[in-house]
Amino acid sequence: MRYLQALRQEPTDKTPIWIMRQAGRYLPEYRKIREKAGSFLNLCKTPELACEVTLQPLERFDLDAAILFSDILTIPDAMGLGLNFETGEGPVFAKTIQSKQDIDNLPLPCPNTELRYVMDAVRHIKSALNKNTPLIGFSGSPWTLACYMIEGSGSKTFSKTKKMLYSQPDLLHRLLKHLAQAVIDYLSGQIDAGVDSLMIFDTWGGLLTPIAYEHFSLFYMTQIIKNLKNKYPTIPITLFTKGGGLWLEPMVLSGANCLGLDWTIDIKQARLITQDRVALQGNLDPSVLYGTEEEIHAQVSRILSQMGPHKGHIFNLGHGIHPDIDPGKVKFLVDLVHSMSIHYHDH
Repeated sequence: MRYLQALRQEPTDKTPIWIMRQAGRYLPEYRKIREKAGSFLNLCKTPELACEVTLQPLERFDLDAAILFSDILTIPDAMGLGLNFETGEGPVFAKTIQSKQDIDNLPLPCPNTELRYVMDAVRHIKSALNKNTPLIGFSGSPWTLACYMIEGSGSKTFSKTKKMLYSQPDLLHRLLKHLAQAVIDYLSGQIDAGVDSLMIFDTWGGLLTPIAYEHFSLFYMTQIIKNLKNKYPTIPITLFTKGGGLWLEPMVLSGANCLGLDWTIDIKQARLITQDRVALQGNLDPSVLYGTEEEIHAQVSRILSQMGPHKGHIFNLGHGIHPDIDPGKVKFLVDLVHSMSIHYHDH
């Protein structure tokens, strides 16, 4: 399991690779199952189908890990906010969080009741997965979940959330504290169900100023990691803040085993900042996969050479794969990373 070895910064024969959103719309077989399910949420909430789409990319590509097919908004949905995915608009909540009473009325979802479908999906996947392929579980970060819960949908500015941050910071902290406990419970349930590692997606952390990031995002992710590590000391955890290249130094102190990088920072610079205290995951621009094979080769070569001989590198995109990417380019990328990276590993 070279993915887990790299997370622990142990020697590997090649650089492991998996791809964010590797199970998804760019695969025709995924689109068929999605149509069969009737809706994206039905697909997430039907463990057998979630298992099927989780495994689809592994049947096509020599990936080093599977990631649970689910969504980061399962927690607020289980809190009763009424999640729907509108065509062309993304996630929309029927209810939003605006007041102390709204927060106090939020339940803490139980992993084995309201979120049982996720745990069942994990168990299905683990039983169907090749024993040598690890399964990644995940959650959205409290800050990212709060952004959607306050706005009611995605946003270019997340101005309602920012307004609460600056005008009612205590109220926002109240929500984030509640969400941190929900995430701890949810990820604990995934570990108990069988995942081999965890990833926290802080999709909107990059919206924040450095001091706001530390207080409203990183603080809560650090609490989550500390709590999980106390209960499950061997579980590897990856922390990914999109747009977080500026804050790698404080992120190292979170207790995470690995930091995910988007494409806005050179991996060599990230390694200098983190001083090999954590593994690094990333960080090819997803749009490179629109390029020619020569261009993909050049970009992969650049990242591998910047990283150099290093035990703790997991190759990935800097964010999720675009839905209109040619699957043939993905196969080319995966095989290329494995063949080119041998040079950087001891034998």
